[in-house]
Amino acid sequence: MATAIPKIDVLSSRVTRVLGLNPGPFTLRGTNTYLVGTGKSRILIDTGDAGIPGYVPNLREALQSSGTALQEILITHWHHDHVGGIPAIWQAFQLVSPFRISKLPRNPSGGGSKDTEGYSPPQGEETTGVPGVGYSYLREGDVIKTEGATLKAIYTPGHTDDHMALLLEEENAVFSGDCILGEGTTVFEDLYDYMKSLQKLAGFKPATIYPGHGPIVQNATEKIQEYINHRNMRESQILAALQKASKTPLTAMEIVKMVYVDTPEHLHKAAAGNVTHHLHKLVKDGVIDKFGDPSAPKWALSKL
Repeated sequence: MATAIPKIDVLSSRVTRVLGLNPGPFTLRGTNTYLVGTGKSRILIDTGDAGIPGYVPNLREALQSSGTALQEILITHWHHDHVGGIPAIWQAFQLVSPFRISKLPRNPSGGGSKDTEGYSPPQGEETTGVPGVGYSYLREGDVIKTEGATLKAIYTPGHTDDHMALLLEEENAVFSGDCILGEGTTVFEDLYDYMKSLQKLAGFKPATIYPGHGPIVQNATEKIQEYINHRNMRESQILAALQKASKTPLTAMEIVKMVYVDTPEHLHKAAAGNVTHHLHKLVKDGVIDKFGDPSAPKWALSKL
């Protein structure tokens, strides 16, 4: 059971969390959105999902309780539970250009099919959902400031090709988006990129993680290492399953049944997605080979 999270919670002198009220198997209790700063205007990180009637009133309450307004919006990545609330916020707060909604750009060469969470990537030019209003695109290392808070953009692809974490310099804290969750593990489009992103975040040695879902993480460095260790453990288990099969190629689902022995069967399909990511990475590493029909591949250890 996911940890209960208040609808509005002041987490520090410069960070207030407003829950997206969109619970689900991938979103836990809902998407965490954050108001950041100490002055009369605050930066909003992520916007929750579309069609959630209680979210905007809670966001308004959080702003009014501190006598503040929105300065701009930062988006960690393109998934609908992070961008879907943009049009409702724009309308409710009567925002007008040049109010900025910023994110990192999509990678034109990245993906194109549904990702592990089943979200279909935007086709063509990205849209905020507000007519005539586009994104302002950031680059890695860009700094966004408001009174009391300095945020640095960190490119952390893997969960999605445009994923951005944000370093809050005043607290040595990271807004991790979906790269790291408050509990459990996340999913990803590309495991090779994702592992590099985890290593990048580890290099900042953050004290705190404000995740896109779940409770805040105080033992941040340990949590990042836990994620790295978990993926390495899964890789070892997959290699052990292939070793046990010897020269007999296995499907991803056959590997799941050997590795995820304590996981309920209704979750095996999702597990097979993660296993497949590991298998693609191991092919790139030259450790295993892929056989058969591309729509139903099998995998076996490479011949040395």
